[in-house]
Amino acid sequence: MRKGSVRRSTKETDVEVAIDLDGTGVASISTGIGFLDHMLELLARHSRIDLTVKAKGDLHIDHHHTTEDVGIALGQAVKQALGRVALDISGRPFLVFKAEFVRDKVGSFDTELVQEWFQAFATNSGVTLHVTTLHGTNDHHIAESCFKGLARALRAAVAIDPRAANEVPSTKGSLGG
Repeated sequence: MRKGSVRRSTKETDVEVAIDLDGTGVASISTGIGFLDHMLELLARHSRIDLTVKAKGDLHIDHHHTTEDVGIALGQAVKQALGRVALDISGRPFLVFKAEFVRDKVGSFDTELVQEWFQAFATNSGVTLHVTTLHGTNDHHIAESCFKGLARALRAAVAIDPRAANEVPSTKGSLGG
């Protein structure tokens, strides 16, 4: 019931994403970008959301299109799985991203693509999302902290509160625009 699947095909990428919000954190990830795969596996594990991602993209150009389109598809799948735009999962997407990277790359992955992924995810899931890192000098660990923070916030946000299972989580009585 709280599952979502999205396929996004463009001239630049072909992305398939499937999620189960009530999973255990099982991940099957293949994007062709090792660092992105690692971040998505971490996201699944710490959010306890089962996640399958298969992506093929124009990696001969760079990692940008694949990274962005995976964020778009995953955001859409989360929105679909919720069945309603329920982090502030309000239908009013917004991103504040305050993380500074020391280097331009982690391996072959452009560190600027971390923010690009979060922007695509926030916009397409309808989430208001604030990502802030306070300290750090290891870019791999900085990126991991961003994804793990999102994972933990998602885990809490998508959990069903048995005391309010039939209520809309808003003082307005509805969610969305």
